[in-house]
Amino acid sequence: MHIPDGFVSVPVACATSLASVVALLIAVQRSETAFGIRRAPILGLTTAFIFAAQMINFPVAGGTSGHLLGGTLAAIILGSPWAGILCITTVLIIQAVLFADGGITALGANIFNIAVIGVWTGWILTQTLQKVLGGPQKRLPLVGGIAAAFSVVAAAIACAIELALSGIAPATVVLPTMTGVHILIGIGEGLITGGVLTYLATTRPDLLPGEEQKFQGWLVPIVSIFLIAGVLSLFASAWPDGLERVAESLGFINLAEVVRVNIPTPFADYGIQGLGQIGTSIAGLLGSGLCFSVAFGIAKFVKTNNV
Repeated sequence: MHIPDGFVSVPVACATSLASVVALLIAVQRSETAFGIRRAPILGLTTAFIFAAQMINFPVAGGTSGHLLGGTLAAIILGSPWAGILCITTVLIIQAVLFADGGITALGANIFNIAVIGVWTGWILTQTLQKVLGGPQKRLPLVGGIAAAFSVVAAAIACAIELALSGIAPATVVLPTMTGVHILIGIGEGLITGGVLTYLATTRPDLLPGEEQKFQGWLVPIVSIFLIAGVLSLFASAWPDGLERVAESLGFINLAEVVRVNIPTPFADYGIQGLGQIGTSIAGLLGSGLCFSVAFGIAKFVKTNNV
């Protein structure tokens, strides 16, 4: 889903960047609501977890892989779509700048699709389904999983529209192709989201919104994140992700190399040159730690400026 350089035109890149900046400014302005209940450690841990989880591509049909987008999960855990936007945006910026995952010129489009469209679609559907089903907390994993699945499809449709507006592929071709592939990936997103929420509701309810509960400690979340980033990431599927597969099938994959913005990325492709799998583990651990630190700092800054 991470759009590389060359896949969107200058007007589309500018428009989505402007929309993303506006969304981020609003998210910061709404920070008093976003962080009034949730604490800084939870934003940091959620951001680090989503970064780590995005390293693990899971296989779907037709030699294609997908990975967690995490927008719905972030919004649910943090209890706010605005906090979810800040969380996912932090991950996307770090991925683009340090890991060469997503183009620099397409960063605005990626933030708009994943951190804005994805988060808000998942949040609205979660709230709606909770009301329809009566809203008991035990149904949160189910409604969260369903909402997460649809959020992936919504983000994919937004991406397809941007590709069509950029003249990369006809809308009549790229829209159904992107949607079809990401329906399958969305199922995986829904299962992961539902599974994580089930685990949290059972063992760490202090990490979920609701009545204010005392934060129960760092050890288990940090160990879990490090295991995902440092160990499970080594077993990620090597198959191309949904967007890459569509680009290959429709013949515009080479645009990513033609228009590539070359900046120093110390952990390109989630590795360190010459270190093999150890480099992947180190890169994952450093990336997760950086995501936590940046998000934790944002939460502290926002809370301080809203006192």
